[in-house]
Amino acid sequence: MAVLISIGHDGWYTEEQLADELRSLDPGADIRPLSAPGKLEEITVLAVSALKGDLPARLPNLQLVQKLGAGVETIVAHPSLAPHVRVARLKPQEPAHEIAEYCLAYVLRGQRNMAAHAASQVRSAWEPLAPGRPQEKTVGVLGLGHIGGRTARLMRDMRFRVLGWSRSPKAIEGVDCRHGDAALQQMLGECDYVCSILPSTPATRGLINADTLAAMKPGATLINAGRGDLVDEAALLAALVNGTPGHAVLDVLSREPLPADSPLWTHPQVTITPHVSGWHLGDALKDVVENYRRLEAGEDLLHEVDRQRGY
Repeated sequence: MAVLISIGHDGWYTEEQLADELRSLDPGADIRPLSAPGKLEEITVLAVSALKGDLPARLPNLQLVQKLGAGVETIVAHPSLAPHVRVARLKPQEPAHEIAEYCLAYVLRGQRNMAAHAASQVRSAWEPLAPGRPQEKTVGVLGLGHIGGRTARLMRDMRFRVLGWSRSPKAIEGVDCRHGDAALQQMLGECDYVCSILPSTPATRGLINADTLAAMKPGATLINAGRGDLVDEAALLAALVNGTPGHAVLDVLSREPLPADSPLWTHPQVTITPHVSGWHLGDALKDVVENYRRLEAGEDLLHEVDRQRGY
């Protein structure tokens, strides 16, 4: 049995760096970067950030794809992944907190009028503006799982009124939790900030569309740190004209990297960041070598995904 590391994209860890970190956690484990895979028939675990190409089809004894993160939508639907291959994801604490911080940063950017003050500085204009009071603003969080729940609690602790939405009922102390399609549009109309942290599933793709955008509170800010395909980007561009939302912060896009000719880059009401809201894996790397051990021992895996449901 061996683990093969294939990051699948640039701009993050290298495969060699990650292999070294995993070996330090389990010196006895057979961990290989894609640059030195050895005999492919010995690979039983494929650890990836993005699963691309026909790599799974070239691993005849593959048993598990371990996602180096949370989102698994491109893995469970991958055309070369055999039906018997299991999929597991990580539920790391460090990037969950980083994503919550990212959302809070852009909420505070609006509350403290940072864009307006930057514009005033360009004009050498002294233009005092009263900051918003958190208890007078409502933050909505779409998705109340591992990451969304943490985001909702952070906003609550910063004294915002917090509304949470999920497809099934949830309960978080101090958060007004709502669920189901019927509750979504009404909730959006109450929020000054909407943080989208949903996974990509057949039920959530395109959830932020012309209808749901029209239901948003005029001038609200949409922050998408979930998955790019949650948002209909053409509908978003049209909705920005009407001020619902008034601004969009997009850390994830339907196509990444975002093409240079995309109108989102230069739109005055859009802020783009290059998928950086959650970065470090922290202690979650221990779960990668633990799942390797559990697979070998025939034990239940950590955070195994239901491939039919997609999460």
